[in-house]
Amino acid sequence: MPDPLKARLKDLIVTTLKLEDVTPAELADDEPLIGSGLNLDSIDALELVVTLEKEFGIKIGSSEESRQALASISHLAEFIRARVDPARLPA
Repeated sequence: MPDPLKARLKDLIVTTLKLEDVTPAELADDEPLIGSGLNLDSIDALELVVTLEKEFGIKIGSSEESRQALASISHLAEFIRARVDPARLPA
């Protein structure tokens, strides 16, 4: 059964960053988001962080923290689960 948080994160990534040639289903859980993989740049990462902070009510502080959180969709899901009010997680 697919993880609803990872599915939501994939949807947010595609819609927030307006990825026209990518569907959420094509995003691999362990593929790097920054650099290789999706090849997001720092502006994309900032946009994504702002969206995630609003969506889940979390705070991603330093650039080092965001680099670790955005390592992959799996890392991002772990990061969010450790900080979010469980009521804000998708069912």
